[in-house]
Amino acid sequence: MPKFLVSVVYTADGAKGLRADGGTKREHVIRMALESLGGTLEAFYFTMGETDAIVIADVPDTIAVAAVSLSVSASGAARCVTTPLLSPAEMDHAVGRKTAYKGPGVA
Repeated sequence: MPKFLVSVVYTADGAKGLRADGGTKREHVIRMALESLGGTLEAFYFTMGETDAIVIADVPDTIAVAAVSLSVSASGAARCVTTPLLSPAEMDHAVGRKTAYKGPGVA
């Protein structure tokens, strides 16, 4: 199952909601949202800096992860940046695939 990293930045309203609900409720809500689409939550951490939280999840496909991201964004509580993750074995497969690409100035 594809794995994704979702970086979350709360809006002011989202931060107010987090203060009211607490962190474990947010984790539970995300877990339920992912499971409703056939996914699983691997990790959920709050962070300090430009990103307020990160989620690592196994999700059936890009459509499912887009659905969760869109739901979060539409709530107005947060903005999400979703990054597909590749395992070392998956990178081995990618390295083994040949393409017709040539760099600029290369014959």
